[in-house]
Amino acid sequence: MSIRVTPLTDPARNAYSRRLVWLAQDEEGNPVGTASLRLSTDPGQAHLADLAVRVHPAERRRGVGSRLVEAALATARAEGRRAVVAPAGDGTAGEAFLTARGFRRALTLRHTRLDLTAAGADAAGGERALAKGAGAEGGAGAEYRLVAWDGTVPDDLAASYAASRRAMDDMPMGEVDYGRMTWDVERLRAAARAVAERGEHLHTVAAVSTADGAVAGFTELVVPADGLGDGLHYGTAVLPAHRGHGLARRMKAEAIRRARGRHPLLAGLVTDTAEDNSPMRRVNESLGYRPTHETYRYQREL
Repeated sequence: MSIRVTPLTDPARNAYSRRLVWLAQDEEGNPVGTASLRLSTDPGQAHLADLAVRVHPAERRRGVGSRLVEAALATARAEGRRAVVAPAGDGTAGEAFLTARGFRRALTLRHTRLDLTAAGADAAGGERALAKGAGAEGGAGAEYRLVAWDGTVPDDLAASYAASRRAMDDMPMGEVDYGRMTWDVERLRAAARAVAERGEHLHTVAAVSTADGAVAGFTELVVPADGLGDGLHYGTAVLPAHRGHGLARRMKAEAIRRARGRHPLLAGLVTDTAEDNSPMRRVNESLGYRPTHETYRYQREL
């Protein structure tokens, strides 16, 4: 089959990354696959590119995916990227496809879910775990207070919240050459706007040090617009100087409690955690999250 690969213009360019897109067509002009390559413009991630390839099932094993990957890798090299990362599910065709093209598994993500229905909470002992997690046990008592907000961070916490994002810098990421994402107040506001523009709800719980009023850690939760289905945890982290006080558990327990109150029809909460991030996996397990599946990130060095 003769394949024509055409670069397209992506209208979704933003201030922090740009995306290149290719369309594969057969000899009759029918679309048979696409590829996208997201290039971060953040100085801390200027070495990295994220690849996504999709080929119609009926057109697989005809060289469509290979042509798309070739175009994307050539562009990544020309852009000076040293690593390309692509996702794959456990046991999927994507795993074999990426491996055959020089990618290696660099990160395992374990996905877990907290059942918010009454039956699920009873089965997992969730109410007891939640009550314990939200209390002072394992925490630091009066040294920290929990603060919550919806959408954009309040102005009085914006600067220290942006500074607290560096808590993600040493988050275990397997062997992925992830680099460091640079955060400032405008980027925080842009991220909140992006969630709002999708019609979804962004809820944040932060631990604030009573000593200086600065954010010591945070957890984010995004809930579907209609409050149905499952919510998604975006990130939970505590600055190194404030670890060891049970803050991650306290913040996440409070986020769960608030989600139940604000969205009573929400079925569950889902999260993914790197296999080698044992502390966060223990936090999730203690709050009643149960494994659902694994996904992987494959990386190719250029």
